[in-house]
Amino acid sequence: MKEAVKHDRNDFCTRVHLRNTTNVVGGLGIAITMNIEQALALADSLVYGKTGKHLSSLQITVFRGAWSGQKYEQIAENSYCCEQHVKRVGATLWELLSEALEEKVSKKSFRASIERKAIFGDYLKVKKKSEKLSSYDRTKETKKAAIVPLKTIQPELPQGPIELGSRFYVERPPIESECYQEILKPGALIRIKAPGDMGKSSLIGRILDRASQEGYHTVYLNFQLADSNFFSELDPFLKWFCLSVGDKLQLSDRLSSYWKDMYGIKRRCHKYFEKYLLEKIYRPVVLVIDEVNYVFSHPVANDFFALLRAWHEQAKSLQNSGVWKKLRLVLSHSTEAYLIQDINQSPFNVGLAIDLREFLPEEVKDLATRHRLSLDDLEIERLMVMVGGHPYLLQIALYYLASKKMTLSQLLQLAPTEAGPYSSHLRRHLRNLEQQPELMKAFKTVMEENTAVRLNSVERFKLHSMGLVRMERNKVRLRCELYRQYFCDNIDCFC
Repeated sequence: MKEAVKHDRNDFCTRVHLRNTTNVVGGLGIAITMNIEQALALADSLVYGKTGKHLSSLQITVFRGAWSGQKYEQIAENSYCCEQHVKRVGATLWELLSEALEEKVSKKSFRASIERKAIFGDYLKVKKKSEKLSSYDRTKETKKAAIVPLKTIQPELPQGPIELGSRFYVERPPIESECYQEILKPGALIRIKAPGDMGKSSLIGRILDRASQEGYHTVYLNFQLADSNFFSELDPFLKWFCLSVGDKLQLSDRLSSYWKDMYGIKRRCHKYFEKYLLEKIYRPVVLVIDEVNYVFSHPVANDFFALLRAWHEQAKSLQNSGVWKKLRLVLSHSTEAYLIQDINQSPFNVGLAIDLREFLPEEVKDLATRHRLSLDDLEIERLMVMVGGHPYLLQIALYYLASKKMTLSQLLQLAPTEAGPYSSHLRRHLRNLEQQPELMKAFKTVMEENTAVRLNSVERFKLHSMGLVRMERNKVRLRCELYRQYFCDNIDCFC
């Protein structure tokens, strides 16, 4: 164990100093100081000189991760992408760099090749540019794309989380800065609540990226990916949970050593974390549990959440200075945790609560500008009447406008129809409502009113988690005109 801890500590120190290092390149005896931003500026310039194209957002992310010694698995987690997809992007990147550098490079060798290239003058051409980038403020995600001129950036059709290097991610102050500060605190717990398509996954990706920059371990679990039979009984569920976290930390299975009959089931899990998983690592670990609301309706919910609450309190205890301070939790959910029986054993009333809001008009205008669109205040207002400040719906609209596929007037006319850009999004909601007649009835009541409507708690939370309504205290209001127009034309057929 001591050797493992020593190795982990050395790895931590190495990664911290990778951001700005002085290296002797290629056995030439020439020292060069080169940080990631300078190297990236040089690589992008060389690739552009050969191909006429700049590196893509994900290629930039892979470059940064590989330069810092990260494995593809970690790069994939931090960018919230499939590992196989990141490997394919990496393979293309090494081919581009091989062509630009005029020598064969790989993930292991590209750094030395970049540094050698810098010795022979190319580095000097971009040094002035890269020095500006080296002052890059990590709290401003939009600057991650600073090396790519605006004119080369193509609109991105929203398909899942927004990539780390994308300039189309708009911060919602003070949400990001609060999360970045909180994750540095021992025993931190962040609760991110928002309906689907509001940007939870994109925010999680940036929290993981910030943690990685600090040299922390990162673990991402999505409960939707677990087999449903695991959630029926506590013992197999907690075994799956422990093994999943250990696998992400690249630690071997030691359950048989800690899963003793003399302990209760929760105590076994607690011991496994305390005596093995957290003891084995030197650095802090950020554990993200995405779609944790999937557990709410299962028998394991109360015991599991009581365990998370106990870990958070143990880390915050003044009497405890042990391994629990290494653990930082991030819980993401789309519905309220109203099914948890004992609020004193719930993790959903402690820690930092993040309720992702809609975009404000000035943020919508900023996003339009990033799409190279000059929309005036009246046009912004017309767009927001139709789709509100919903991030996903706005991204779709601005993509179609920026791609010149339609004008704003055409977009607003087609938006609530089957011929419009939201057809699949709207049909998905319609199918969900069809399968729940009582919820359909409640939603129709909301549509018929221009004021906020009081519903029972279950209907209220379900409609809010789908993103169809906005909460106003204990009432709900239809989120936007898009839903009113579409469902008014379609809902009566199913009532």
